[in-house]
Amino acid sequence: MILVMPMNRLGYLKPENFQEHNMKFEFENPTHLVFGAGTLSRTGEIVSRYGKKALLVTGGGSVKRNGTYERAVSSLNASGVTVVECSGVEPNPRISSVIRGAKIARNEGCDVVIGLGGGSAMDAAKVMAAAVNYEGDPWEMIAHGQDNRRLPTSALPIITIPTLAATGSEMNGGAVITNEKTTVKSFVIAKCLYPRVAIVDPELTLSVPQDQTAFGICDLITHVTESYFNGADGTPLQDRFAEGVILTAMEWGPKAIADGENLEARAQVQWASVVALNGWVQIGTAAAYPVHMIEHVLSAHHDIAHGAGLSVVNPAWMRFASQARPARFAQFAQRIFGLSLQHPEDKEAAMEGIDKFEAFLDSIGCPTRLSQLEIGDALLNRYAQDIVKIIHDEEGRLPGRPPMHEADIVKVLRSAL
Repeated sequence: MILVMPMNRLGYLKPENFQEHNMKFEFENPTHLVFGAGTLSRTGEIVSRYGKKALLVTGGGSVKRNGTYERAVSSLNASGVTVVECSGVEPNPRISSVIRGAKIARNEGCDVVIGLGGGSAMDAAKVMAAAVNYEGDPWEMIAHGQDNRRLPTSALPIITIPTLAATGSEMNGGAVITNEKTTVKSFVIAKCLYPRVAIVDPELTLSVPQDQTAFGICDLITHVTESYFNGADGTPLQDRFAEGVILTAMEWGPKAIADGENLEARAQVQWASVVALNGWVQIGTAAAYPVHMIEHVLSAHHDIAHGAGLSVVNPAWMRFASQARPARFAQFAQRIFGLSLQHPEDKEAAMEGIDKFEAFLDSIGCPTRLSQLEIGDALLNRYAQDIVKIIHDEEGRLPGRPPMHEADIVKVLRSAL
Protein backbone atom coordinates (compact mmCIF):
# COMPACT_ATOMS: atom_id res chain seq x y z
CA MET A 1 0.00 0.00 0.00
CA ILE A 2 1.06 3.62 -0.51
CA LEU A 3 0.91 6.11 2.31
CA VAL A 4 1.90 9.75 2.11
CA MET A 5 1.69 12.37 4.85
CA PRO A 6 -0.15 14.62 5.24
CA MET A 7 -3.28 12.90 3.95
CA ASN A 8 -6.97 12.99 4.57
CA ARG A 9 -8.89 9.84 5.46
CA LEU A 10 -9.32 8.81 1.80
CA GLY A 11 -5.58 8.63 1.16
CA TYR A 12 -4.97 11.59 -1.13
CA LEU A 13 -3.41 14.92 -0.21
CA LYS A 14 -5.58 17.86 0.72
CA PRO A 15 -5.25 20.74 -1.78
CA GLU A 16 -3.50 22.99 0.72
CA ASN A 17 -0.82 20.37 1.30
CA PHE A 18 0.38 19.86 -2.27
CA GLN A 19 3.10 22.49 -1.91
CA GLU A 20 4.15 21.18 1.52
CA HIS A 21 4.88 17.65 0.37
CA ASN A 22 8.03 16.37 2.04
CA MET A 23 8.47 12.90 0.55
CA LYS A 24 7.42 10.85 3.57
CA PHE A 25 5.78 7.57 2.63
CA GLU A 26 5.60 3.86 3.25
CA PHE A 27 5.46 1.30 0.47
CA GLU A 28 4.88 -2.43 0.31
CA ASN A 29 3.92 -4.74 -2.53
CA PRO A 30 3.97 -8.36 -1.38
CA THR A 31 2.99 -9.89 -4.74
CA HIS A 32 5.53 -12.32 -6.20
CA LEU A 33 5.74 -11.63 -9.94
CA VAL A 34 6.52 -14.42 -12.43
CA PHE A 35 6.88 -12.75 -15.84
CA GLY A 36 7.70 -14.12 -19.27
CA ALA A 37 6.51 -16.07 -22.27
CA GLY A 38 5.54 -19.63 -21.37
CA THR A 39 5.07 -19.04 -17.65
CA LEU A 40 1.47 -20.31 -17.79
CA SER A 41 3.00 -23.80 -17.69
CA ARG A 42 4.12 -23.11 -14.11
CA THR A 43 0.57 -22.50 -12.87
CA GLY A 44 0.18 -25.84 -11.11
CA GLU A 45 3.61 -25.70 -9.51
CA ILE A 46 2.94 -22.21 -8.13
CA VAL A 47 -0.70 -22.64 -7.05
CA SER A 48 0.04 -25.91 -5.25
CA ARG A 49 2.13 -23.97 -2.73
CA TYR A 50 -1.01 -22.20 -1.54
CA GLY A 51 -3.83 -24.72 -1.84
CA LYS A 52 -5.13 -27.97 -3.25
CA LYS A 53 -8.60 -26.95 -4.39
CA ALA A 54 -8.79 -23.84 -6.57
CA LEU A 55 -11.72 -21.66 -7.54
CA LEU A 56 -10.81 -20.73 -11.13
CA VAL A 57 -12.52 -17.45 -12.03
CA THR A 58 -12.94 -16.57 -15.73
CA GLY A 59 -14.91 -14.16 -17.90
CA GLY A 60 -16.96 -14.60 -21.03
CA GLY A 61 -15.29 -17.66 -22.53
CA SER A 62 -12.34 -16.48 -24.62
CA VAL A 63 -9.89 -18.38 -22.40
CA LYS A 64 -11.70 -21.58 -23.33
CA ARG A 65 -11.90 -20.79 -27.01
CA ASN A 66 -8.17 -20.07 -27.31
CA GLY A 67 -7.05 -23.03 -25.18
CA THR A 68 -5.68 -21.05 -22.23
CA TYR A 69 -8.22 -22.51 -19.80
CA GLU A 70 -7.41 -26.10 -20.75
CA ARG A 71 -3.67 -25.48 -20.44
CA ALA A 72 -4.09 -23.92 -17.02
CA VAL A 73 -6.33 -26.73 -15.75
CA SER A 74 -3.93 -29.37 -17.08
CA SER A 75 -1.04 -27.72 -15.25
CA LEU A 76 -3.07 -27.50 -12.05
CA ASN A 77 -4.23 -31.11 -12.21
CA ALA A 78 -0.71 -32.32 -12.91
CA SER A 79 0.36 -30.70 -9.63
CA GLY A 80 -2.48 -32.23 -7.66
CA VAL A 81 -4.72 -29.17 -7.59
CA THR A 82 -8.46 -29.76 -8.09
CA VAL A 83 -10.33 -27.10 -10.04
CA VAL A 84 -13.79 -25.68 -9.34
CA GLU A 85 -14.99 -23.35 -12.08
CA CYS A 86 -16.62 -19.94 -11.72
CA SER A 87 -17.16 -18.56 -15.22
CA GLY A 88 -19.17 -15.77 -16.76
CA VAL A 89 -17.75 -12.76 -14.92
CA GLU A 90 -18.95 -9.64 -16.74
CA PRO A 91 -16.64 -7.06 -18.38
CA ASN A 92 -17.70 -4.69 -15.56
CA PRO A 93 -17.83 -7.34 -12.81
CA ARG A 94 -21.01 -7.33 -10.76
CA ILE A 95 -21.42 -7.78 -7.05
CA SER A 96 -23.91 -10.59 -7.78
CA SER A 97 -21.13 -12.51 -9.54
CA VAL A 98 -18.84 -11.92 -6.57
CA ILE A 99 -21.47 -13.33 -4.23
CA ARG A 100 -22.03 -16.29 -6.56
CA GLY A 101 -18.32 -17.07 -6.73
CA ALA A 102 -17.81 -16.76 -2.98
CA LYS A 103 -20.70 -19.16 -2.41
CA ILE A 104 -19.19 -21.70 -4.80
CA ALA A 105 -15.81 -21.43 -3.07
CA ARG A 106 -17.40 -21.79 0.36
CA ASN A 107 -19.61 -24.75 -0.58
CA GLU A 108 -16.81 -26.56 -2.43
CA GLY A 109 -14.20 -25.97 0.26
CA CYS A 110 -11.80 -24.10 -2.02
CA ASP A 111 -8.58 -22.95 -0.35
CA VAL A 112 -7.13 -20.77 -3.15
CA VAL A 113 -8.64 -18.48 -5.79
CA ILE A 114 -7.27 -17.92 -9.30
CA GLY A 115 -8.28 -15.01 -11.51
CA LEU A 116 -7.65 -16.01 -15.14
CA GLY A 117 -8.57 -13.31 -17.67
CA GLY A 118 -8.68 -9.55 -17.93
CA GLY A 119 -9.04 -7.07 -15.13
CA SER A 120 -12.66 -8.02 -14.55
CA ALA A 121 -11.90 -11.66 -13.82
CA MET A 122 -8.98 -10.72 -11.60
CA ASP A 123 -10.90 -8.05 -9.68
CA ALA A 124 -13.84 -10.38 -9.15
CA ALA A 125 -11.51 -13.16 -7.99
CA LYS A 126 -9.95 -10.85 -5.40
CA VAL A 127 -13.25 -9.81 -3.90
CA MET A 128 -14.59 -13.39 -4.02
CA ALA A 129 -11.52 -14.51 -2.06
CA ALA A 130 -12.27 -11.90 0.58
CA ALA A 131 -16.03 -12.51 0.57
CA VAL A 132 -15.73 -16.22 1.44
CA ASN A 133 -15.31 -15.46 5.15
CA TYR A 134 -16.66 -11.90 5.18
CA GLU A 135 -19.41 -11.23 7.72
CA GLY A 136 -22.40 -9.58 6.10
CA ASP A 137 -22.99 -8.06 2.67
CA PRO A 138 -19.81 -8.00 0.53
CA TRP A 139 -21.01 -4.75 -1.08
CA GLU A 140 -20.08 -3.04 2.19
CA MET A 141 -16.41 -3.57 1.22
CA ILE A 142 -16.89 -1.30 -1.77
CA ALA A 143 -16.80 2.50 -1.39
CA HIS A 144 -20.21 3.88 -2.31
CA GLY A 145 -20.66 6.78 0.07
CA GLN A 146 -21.76 4.64 3.02
CA ASP A 147 -20.89 5.43 6.64
CA ASN A 148 -20.59 1.80 7.70
CA ARG A 149 -17.95 0.65 5.21
CA ARG A 150 -16.05 -2.41 6.42
CA LEU A 151 -12.86 -3.27 4.56
CA PRO A 152 -11.93 -6.95 4.35
CA THR A 153 -9.10 -8.03 6.62
CA SER A 154 -8.55 -11.55 5.29
CA ALA A 155 -8.90 -13.47 2.05
CA LEU A 156 -8.11 -16.85 0.59
CA PRO A 157 -4.75 -16.87 -1.23
CA ILE A 158 -5.15 -15.15 -4.60
CA ILE A 159 -3.26 -15.99 -7.80
CA THR A 160 -3.69 -13.75 -10.84
CA ILE A 161 -3.06 -14.70 -14.48
CA PRO A 162 -3.82 -11.79 -16.83
CA THR A 163 -4.76 -12.38 -20.44
CA LEU A 164 -4.91 -8.68 -21.31
CA ALA A 165 -2.48 -5.80 -20.78
CA ALA A 166 -4.65 -3.11 -19.25
CA THR A 167 -5.68 -2.87 -15.62
CA GLY A 168 -2.53 -3.91 -13.77
CA SER A 169 -4.83 -5.70 -11.32
CA GLU A 170 -2.47 -8.66 -11.28
CA MET A 171 -0.02 -6.93 -8.93
CA ASN A 172 -2.00 -4.62 -6.67
CA GLY A 173 -4.47 -4.72 -3.80
CA GLY A 174 -7.39 -3.03 -5.51
CA ALA A 175 -10.55 -4.12 -7.28
CA VAL A 176 -13.47 -2.39 -8.98
CA ILE A 177 -16.98 -3.85 -8.73
CA THR A 178 -20.40 -2.77 -10.04
CA ASN A 179 -23.72 -2.99 -8.23
CA GLU A 180 -26.09 -3.58 -11.11
CA LYS A 181 -29.16 -2.80 -8.99
CA THR A 182 -28.02 0.70 -8.02
CA THR A 183 -25.81 1.39 -11.11
CA VAL A 184 -22.87 2.19 -8.84
CA LYS A 185 -19.37 1.15 -9.87
CA SER A 186 -16.64 1.70 -7.30
CA PHE A 187 -13.50 0.35 -5.69
CA VAL A 188 -12.01 -1.46 -2.73
CA ILE A 189 -8.36 -1.32 -1.73
CA ALA A 190 -7.11 -3.61 1.03
CA LYS A 191 -3.85 -5.33 1.90
CA CYS A 192 -5.47 -8.77 1.93
CA LEU A 193 -6.42 -8.34 -1.75
CA TYR A 194 -2.82 -8.36 -2.95
CA PRO A 195 -2.28 -11.55 -4.98
CA ARG A 196 0.27 -13.95 -3.54
CA VAL A 197 1.61 -14.51 -7.06
CA ALA A 198 1.01 -12.90 -10.44
CA ILE A 199 1.78 -15.22 -13.36
CA VAL A 200 2.21 -12.86 -16.30
CA ASP A 201 2.65 -14.65 -19.62
CA PRO A 202 2.61 -12.24 -22.61
CA GLU A 203 1.80 -15.16 -24.93
CA LEU A 204 -1.71 -15.13 -23.45
CA THR A 205 -2.33 -11.69 -24.98
CA LEU A 206 -1.52 -12.72 -28.56
CA SER A 207 -5.18 -13.48 -29.29
CA VAL A 208 -6.55 -10.20 -27.92
CA PRO A 209 -8.45 -8.27 -30.66
CA GLN A 210 -7.18 -4.92 -31.88
CA ASP A 211 -9.87 -2.85 -30.18
CA GLN A 212 -9.37 -4.48 -26.79
CA THR A 213 -5.61 -4.11 -27.16
CA ALA A 214 -6.07 -0.40 -27.84
CA PHE A 215 -8.44 0.05 -24.88
CA GLY A 216 -5.88 -1.66 -22.65
CA ILE A 217 -3.15 0.70 -23.82
CA CYS A 218 -5.35 3.67 -22.95
CA ASP A 219 -6.15 2.15 -19.56
CA LEU A 220 -2.53 1.64 -18.57
CA ILE A 221 -1.54 5.14 -19.72
CA THR A 222 -4.41 6.65 -17.74
CA HIS A 223 -3.20 4.91 -14.59
CA VAL A 224 -0.02 6.95 -14.71
CA THR A 225 -1.47 10.21 -16.00
CA GLU A 226 -3.77 10.23 -12.97
CA SER A 227 -0.86 10.37 -10.52
CA TYR A 228 1.24 12.51 -12.88
CA PHE A 229 -1.38 15.27 -13.03
CA ASN A 230 -3.10 14.85 -9.65
CA GLY A 231 -0.21 14.00 -7.38
CA ALA A 232 1.91 16.07 -5.03
CA ASP A 233 4.59 18.47 -6.19
CA GLY A 234 8.25 17.57 -5.82
CA THR A 235 8.29 13.97 -7.12
CA PRO A 236 10.72 14.18 -10.08
CA LEU A 237 11.64 10.50 -10.04
CA GLN A 238 7.98 9.52 -10.17
CA ASP A 239 7.51 11.93 -13.08
CA ARG A 240 10.18 10.05 -15.02
CA PHE A 241 8.68 6.69 -14.12
CA ALA A 242 5.31 7.87 -15.42
CA GLU A 243 6.77 9.36 -18.59
CA GLY A 244 8.69 6.14 -19.23
CA VAL A 245 5.52 4.07 -19.00
CA ILE A 246 3.68 6.43 -21.35
CA LEU A 247 6.47 6.54 -23.93
CA THR A 248 6.87 2.75 -23.84
CA ALA A 249 3.14 2.21 -24.33
CA MET A 250 3.06 4.73 -27.17
CA GLU A 251 6.05 3.09 -28.88
CA TRP A 252 5.08 -0.57 -28.54
CA GLY A 253 1.30 -0.32 -28.38
CA PRO A 254 0.79 0.49 -32.06
CA LYS A 255 3.12 -2.39 -32.97
CA ALA A 256 1.02 -4.80 -30.91
CA ILE A 257 -2.14 -3.51 -32.59
CA ALA A 258 -0.67 -3.70 -36.11
CA ASP A 259 0.65 -7.24 -35.59
CA GLY A 260 -1.08 -9.14 -32.83
CA GLU A 261 1.47 -11.95 -33.10
CA ASN A 262 4.39 -9.63 -32.30
CA LEU A 263 5.39 -11.19 -28.97
CA GLU A 264 8.06 -8.59 -28.25
CA ALA A 265 5.51 -5.80 -28.58
CA ARG A 266 2.98 -7.72 -26.50
CA ALA A 267 5.58 -8.28 -23.78
CA GLN A 268 6.62 -4.64 -23.62
CA VAL A 269 3.00 -3.48 -23.37
CA GLN A 270 2.29 -6.13 -20.73
CA TRP A 271 5.23 -5.03 -18.60
CA ALA A 272 4.17 -1.39 -18.96
CA SER A 273 0.71 -2.39 -17.74
CA VAL A 274 2.14 -4.09 -14.64
CA VAL A 275 4.43 -1.18 -13.78
CA ALA A 276 1.67 1.38 -14.35
CA LEU A 277 -0.30 0.27 -11.30
CA ASN A 278 1.85 -1.91 -9.03
CA GLY A 279 2.67 1.16 -6.97
CA TRP A 280 6.11 2.13 -8.25
CA VAL A 281 4.89 5.08 -10.28
CA GLN A 282 2.54 6.28 -7.55
CA ILE A 283 4.94 6.12 -4.57
CA GLY A 284 4.96 9.45 -2.78
CA THR A 285 2.33 11.14 -4.97
CA ALA A 286 -0.83 10.51 -2.88
CA ALA A 287 -2.85 11.20 -5.99
CA ALA A 288 -6.60 11.16 -6.48
CA TYR A 289 -8.04 9.46 -9.59
CA PRO A 290 -10.79 11.77 -10.91
CA VAL A 291 -10.72 10.42 -14.48
CA HIS A 292 -11.29 6.89 -13.27
CA MET A 293 -14.08 7.95 -10.94
CA ILE A 294 -15.86 9.76 -13.77
CA GLU A 295 -15.48 6.78 -16.12
CA HIS A 296 -16.70 4.33 -13.49
CA VAL A 297 -20.05 6.08 -13.39
CA LEU A 298 -20.30 6.08 -17.19
CA SER A 299 -19.62 2.35 -17.44
CA ALA A 300 -21.93 1.62 -14.52
CA HIS A 301 -24.78 3.23 -16.44
CA HIS A 302 -23.87 2.12 -19.95
CA ASP A 303 -21.72 -1.02 -19.51
CA ILE A 304 -19.04 0.31 -21.87
CA ALA A 305 -15.46 -0.98 -21.98
CA HIS A 306 -13.47 0.74 -19.24
CA GLY A 307 -10.56 1.69 -21.49
CA ALA A 308 -12.92 3.08 -24.12
CA GLY A 309 -14.55 5.31 -21.54
CA LEU A 310 -11.17 6.51 -20.28
CA SER A 311 -10.06 7.44 -23.80
CA VAL A 312 -12.99 9.86 -24.00
CA VAL A 313 -12.84 11.27 -20.47
CA ASN A 314 -9.09 11.69 -20.01
CA PRO A 315 -8.36 14.26 -22.77
CA ALA A 316 -11.51 16.20 -21.86
CA TRP A 317 -10.47 16.27 -18.20
CA MET A 318 -6.91 17.24 -19.16
CA ARG A 319 -8.16 20.32 -21.02
CA PHE A 320 -10.12 21.34 -17.93
CA ALA A 321 -7.31 20.68 -15.45
CA SER A 322 -4.64 22.34 -17.60
CA GLN A 323 -6.24 25.72 -16.94
CA ALA A 324 -5.34 25.38 -13.26
CA ARG A 325 -1.89 23.85 -13.75
CA PRO A 326 -0.53 24.87 -17.17
CA ALA A 327 3.10 24.22 -16.21
CA ARG A 328 2.37 20.57 -15.47
CA PHE A 329 0.67 20.01 -18.80
CA ALA A 330 3.36 21.99 -20.62
CA GLN A 331 5.93 19.62 -19.11
CA PHE A 332 3.88 16.67 -20.40
CA ALA A 333 3.82 18.22 -23.88
CA GLN A 334 7.56 18.82 -23.85
CA ARG A 335 8.66 15.45 -22.47
CA ILE A 336 6.16 13.19 -24.23
CA PHE A 337 5.80 14.95 -27.59
CA GLY A 338 9.00 17.00 -27.77
CA LEU A 339 7.25 20.34 -28.01
CA SER A 340 9.27 23.50 -27.36
CA LEU A 341 8.12 25.75 -24.54
CA GLN A 342 8.20 29.52 -24.69
CA HIS A 343 8.10 29.54 -20.88
CA PRO A 344 7.31 26.97 -18.13
CA GLU A 345 3.59 27.79 -18.13
CA ASP A 346 3.15 27.78 -21.89
CA LYS A 347 -0.60 27.23 -22.23
CA GLU A 348 -0.50 26.90 -26.00
CA ALA A 349 2.07 24.10 -25.79
CA ALA A 350 0.06 22.45 -23.02
CA MET A 351 -3.07 22.39 -25.17
CA GLU A 352 -1.11 21.18 -28.19
CA GLY A 353 0.25 18.30 -26.11
CA ILE A 354 -3.26 17.32 -25.06
CA ASP A 355 -4.40 17.48 -28.70
CA LYS A 356 -1.51 15.23 -29.71
CA PHE A 357 -2.35 12.76 -26.96
CA GLU A 358 -5.97 12.62 -28.08
CA ALA A 359 -4.79 12.16 -31.67
CA PHE A 360 -2.67 9.22 -30.55
CA LEU A 361 -5.68 7.59 -28.90
CA ASP A 362 -7.69 8.12 -32.07
CA SER A 363 -4.88 6.67 -34.19
CA ILE A 364 -4.93 3.36 -32.33
CA GLY A 365 -8.70 3.04 -32.61
CA CYS A 366 -9.93 4.43 -29.30
CA PRO A 367 -13.06 6.61 -29.16
CA THR A 368 -12.58 10.24 -28.20
CA ARG A 369 -16.21 11.41 -28.04
CA LEU A 370 -19.12 10.21 -25.93
CA SER A 371 -21.24 10.01 -29.07
CA GLN A 372 -18.99 7.21 -30.30
CA LEU A 373 -20.09 5.27 -27.23
CA GLU A 374 -23.73 6.15 -27.89
CA ILE A 375 -23.85 8.33 -24.78
CA GLY A 376 -25.75 11.62 -24.98
CA ASP A 377 -26.38 14.51 -22.62
CA ALA A 378 -29.55 13.26 -20.93
CA LEU A 379 -27.89 12.07 -17.70
CA LEU A 380 -24.93 14.42 -17.28
CA ASN A 381 -26.21 15.84 -13.99
CA ARG A 382 -26.98 12.33 -12.70
CA TYR A 383 -23.44 11.18 -13.50
CA ALA A 384 -21.98 14.13 -11.58
CA GLN A 385 -24.22 13.47 -8.58
CA ASP A 386 -23.31 9.78 -8.52
CA ILE A 387 -19.59 10.54 -8.69
CA VAL A 388 -19.44 12.93 -5.73
CA LYS A 389 -21.70 10.66 -3.71
CA ILE A 390 -19.14 7.87 -3.99
CA ILE A 391 -16.09 9.99 -3.20
CA HIS A 392 -15.73 13.63 -2.18
CA ASP A 393 -13.66 15.96 -0.07
CA GLU A 394 -14.88 18.00 2.89
CA GLU A 395 -16.47 20.53 0.52
CA GLY A 396 -18.34 17.92 -1.52
CA ARG A 397 -15.97 18.04 -4.50
CA LEU A 398 -14.44 15.20 -6.51
CA PRO A 399 -10.79 15.11 -5.34
CA GLY A 400 -8.10 15.99 -7.86
CA ARG A 401 -5.99 18.89 -9.05
CA PRO A 402 -8.13 20.89 -9.18
CA PRO A 403 -11.02 19.47 -7.13
CA MET A 404 -14.23 19.36 -9.16
CA HIS A 405 -17.70 20.55 -8.24
CA GLU A 406 -20.62 18.78 -9.89
CA ALA A 407 -20.85 21.62 -12.40
CA ASP A 408 -17.22 21.07 -13.37
CA ILE A 409 -17.85 17.39 -14.03
CA VAL A 410 -20.85 18.24 -16.20
CA LYS A 411 -18.74 20.79 -18.08
CA VAL A 412 -16.02 18.23 -18.81
CA LEU A 413 -18.50 15.60 -19.98
CA ARG A 414 -20.40 18.11 -22.11
CA SER A 415 -17.12 19.07 -23.82
CA ALA A 416 -16.67 15.41 -24.76
CA LEU A 417 -20.07 14.91 -26.37
